[in-house]
Amino acid sequence: MIRPQPTTRRPVALLRRVAITAVSLALLAAGVAATPATAAPGGKAAATGSFVDSTPVPGGFASWSELLRLQQRMNNAADRITKVAQRSPNSGFAGIVADPTTRHLQVYWKGEAPASLVATARATVATQVLPAAYSQRELLAAADRLRAKAGDEITTVGPRADGAGLLVGTQDGLLGATAMAGVPVTVQTKVAAAPATRWDDTAPWWGGAAWRNANTGGGCSTGFGVFQGGSARILSAAHCGNINNAATDPTGQSMGIVGTRNAGTDTLLLSGASGGRVFNNSTAANGDVVSEFSNQVIGASASQVGNWVCTSGAYSGTRCSIQVKARNLCINVRDFGQVCGQVQAENTTGTNAVGQGDSGGPVEIVNSANTLQVWATGTNTAIDDTNTSTACTGYVKAGRVCAWRFYYEDIFSGMAGVGASGVVLG
Repeated sequence: MIRPQPTTRRPVALLRRVAITAVSLALLAAGVAATPATAAPGGKAAATGSFVDSTPVPGGFASWSELLRLQQRMNNAADRITKVAQRSPNSGFAGIVADPTTRHLQVYWKGEAPASLVATARATVATQVLPAAYSQRELLAAADRLRAKAGDEITTVGPRADGAGLLVGTQDGLLGATAMAGVPVTVQTKVAAAPATRWDDTAPWWGGAAWRNANTGGGCSTGFGVFQGGSARILSAAHCGNINNAATDPTGQSMGIVGTRNAGTDTLLLSGASGGRVFNNSTAANGDVVSEFSNQVIGASASQVGNWVCTSGAYSGTRCSIQVKARNLCINVRDFGQVCGQVQAENTTGTNAVGQGDSGGPVEIVNSANTLQVWATGTNTAIDDTNTSTACTGYVKAGRVCAWRFYYEDIFSGMAGVGASGVVLG
């Protein structure tokens, strides 16, 4: 359910826990009173803009485009390896780290990795095959055991990409975690998860636009356009509404109803028609919007640990310099429940990644070959509002809560949760 977000935090004792670092994961739905702090242009953003990240490029790369070109080669190889590994029930595949700053795709495998698979990866990008103590399949089973035994004592849980054990997030620590899971556990404390123009869009609706639940008054963001049964629908977050709730843009124009909803993946579909573009913008140092534009969606891509991504919620605007820290997580979201298929990411500059009102909004990977285009990689779910809160950016600032650490649903598990077959292309 969507509730107006309070301007003060609730006591930690009232927060549900998530398994990875003690983070009280807050849902990102905004309250009724949210209004733009800066006037947003009405209707479609006619201009197509290129992504310009003014923060220093990590890893000694000459430009963000150079970094993204290597990242795309890494992701292509990682995608092939993952698909082959998933076809074998006894695969020793443990995980992948695709951090371009290391210059090597790191593949972790329990036992001997198939030589042909490694050779194919090395033909695309420099690849290291490293030993793992556990396979990903073993660690996912261990995560299930731990969730069943520890329940709300954990906020996030999932396999480490290096196959060494589980990553578990809690608020105050967890005694006996390794014994309960049956595998080594890395416990992070102080981790929380809270359910965390654009302002006058028209059909077909684009990703990154603001929408309101007419039944509750809550505010969220639209995700990527996706296909369901041959019709183009609007992806967003399940905690933003219930089945048959009516959706409008901030001017009151109808966007349809919540037609499909899956709380387990925190995704829903609005029945309004969607298009294959996403809103983006640049912001000034004080967070005000400098310009707004839109970008073509060219496909869907899973984000790997180490990847660099951007977010585009209607409230915070476009935020980059964000790196993926973990994937395949199940998180326990305050006032909502357990959500699986989640990715943990952090803004490496310590500034806002997403905030309230950005729920359901797009997480994107910029196309290195053409920075006017993006890949769909996820949908915003929650922020760590207890431990990583920071100043907000974008249209709405007063009373909002934002954070540099957040969680988003992987685009493929999110689409599967609502029976979507693919993203709408621009």
